[in-house]
Amino acid sequence: QVQLVESGGGSVQAGGSLRLSCATSGYTDINYCMAWFRQPPGKEREGVAAIYVATGRAYNADSVKGRFTISRDNGKNMLYLQMNSLKPEDTAMYFCAANPRCHTPLSSEEYAYWGQGTQVTVSS
Repeated sequence: QVQLVESGGGSVQAGGSLRLSCATSGYTDINYCMAWFRQPPGKEREGVAAIYVATGRAYNADSVKGRFTISRDNGKNMLYLQMNSLKPEDTAMYFCAANPRCHTPLSSEEYAYWGQGTQVTVSS
């Protein structure tokens, strides 16, 4: 059973930084895709960044390029999202996700496993 537990959300002023963490367990296959999604209030869930565990190749949404960085510590089974230069429009619930395939890494339909989410609020 794959389990994902997010942490690190909170409230920050515009221009600030946060690092989200996702503790992962229940699988050993490195051919996994892992990702961060977010869902602003009243809006659809959108892909923020993804990483193919086997190679470390990262995929980023245009809206966060140059500001957010996804990374993976395989030894600790942790996934991270470093968020810099935060904007009020980054306010959302952020979710960690995992899937044994990586065909469409920023599509929520790709992912079979999800965490419960952690709230990020950016004030102007």
